[in-house]
Amino acid sequence: MKWQGRRESGNVEDRRGMGGKTLVGGGIGGVIVIVIVLLLGGNPASLLGGMDSGTATQTAGNYQGTEQEEQLADFVSVVLADTEDVWGDVFKQQGLTYTDPTLVIYSGSVQSACGTASSAVGPFYCPGDQKLYIDLSFYDELKQQFQAPGDFAMAYVVAHEVGHHVQNLLGTMEKIEPYRQKLSEKEFNTHYQVRLELQADYYAGVWAHYEQGKNLLEQGDLDEALTAASAVGDDTIQQKAQGYVVPDSFTHGTSEQRKRWFNKGFESGTIAGGDTFGVSDSNL
Repeated sequence: MKWQGRRESGNVEDRRGMGGKTLVGGGIGGVIVIVIVLLLGGNPASLLGGMDSGTATQTAGNYQGTEQEEQLADFVSVVLADTEDVWGDVFKQQGLTYTDPTLVIYSGSVQSACGTASSAVGPFYCPGDQKLYIDLSFYDELKQQFQAPGDFAMAYVVAHEVGHHVQNLLGTMEKIEPYRQKLSEKEFNTHYQVRLELQADYYAGVWAHYEQGKNLLEQGDLDEALTAASAVGDDTIQQKAQGYVVPDSFTHGTSEQRKRWFNKGFESGTIAGGDTFGVSDSNL
């Protein structure tokens, strides 16, 4: 991706070197659930809100990032700026106003309106404060643990989280939240949670569509994003983690679904084409 020397977003909070209490009260089982669900960019409100995080405090420290990390911080700031431009224009075309989210870069642990989380949860979006949270060490996890290298793989992660922000602004999250209490976990995940995540993948593809239109993508970028989307599919993660797949426990969709919906967004470039809630299970 062509990003050097381009505009960086002013909506970035650098909290690296600041500490906070990590999650307590959930037990190891709760931590495992959070890792599986949130590592892929889910809505942490329902999980973090149900755990006692104690009274978290943050203390500024003298954080010194590596040269690679500082470059990555600049990169995600440019990606965020591009999402601001793209979604500002898309919303304007729909007669809507886009409100920019804030990207929080942290190290170790962080407190959000959704609770306090360690970097083990991976990148996440908190609708309560309209902020994206990313520990830049996740870039190394993408390369090493998920075998999804490349700067555009990380750009996909940021764009996916921004996709959740788009859902929040459009009222999608608010509409489906009541069903979380009415349905069983399995039913909610199958009919709503998975579709929410696939729609965020679609919106990430919409953003990439406009990046391509501005001639900002380089050879191999799209493949990097698709590889990342595939690597974080529920079936792929479960197979690697436990040696078998449990479809009833899916929260984000299969690798094939995640790739397909991202690609749909990339080809379409419109909000309308991402109605994951309006398709049948067989066509999801």
